Amino acid sequence: MTPTFLLTSLVIVLLPGSGTVYTVAAALARGTRAGVVAAAASTLGILPHLLAAITGLAALLHASGVAYQAVKYAGVAYLLYLAWSTWRDTGALRLDAAPHRTTTASVLLNGVAVNLLNPKLTIFFVAFLPQFVPAGDGSLPLMLALSAVFMLMTFVVFVAYAALAGRLRERVLGSERVMRRLRQAFAACFVGLGARLATER
Repeated sequence: MTPTFLLTSLVIVLLPGSGTVYTVAAALARGTRAGVVAAAASTLGILPHLLAAITGLAALLHASGVAYQAVKYAGVAYLLYLAWSTWRDTGALRLDAAPHRTTTASVLLNGVAVNLLNPKLTIFFVAFLPQFVPAGDGSLPLMLALSAVFMLMTFVVFVAYAALAGRLRERVLGSERVMRRLRQAFAACFVGLGARLATER
């Protein structure tokens, strides 16, 4: 494990993406606890992409334009669904002054789906991980170790985002106007992420 891998991974994790937006939105909508759940869910959503990269399924997805497009547009549709439900103040990201524990499952499921339906992650790991894994019999254990480090880093950074958003929530919760603007802003972010994913080639 090299400093280059750690630095590159940190830069990648810090860059805003659908998982980041979802985690921050969950923390603002329902508090720090929901943000931590969203962070864990977004991290779990990376796991299938890492496994696909390790087993070679990502290469098949990359080679098959039809399969890639199918997963991509499923992800676009889901991001637009999140935008619509956030705009209407419904669903897992409904802004609520008194969050309920019954929403934990919906926050978790939506968080996993956000990253699960992003084919760019699979293709990314095909290009990213092998650069730090020399060919040989020990390549699989090393790739698994690097994947675990990347996921841990993702979770820690997302939890930090959730904690900051949770603190901000305490300051703006009393303002209905600010909360409405936040809801509209996050809906717009999900639309923008969906549009960016739709135009990926």
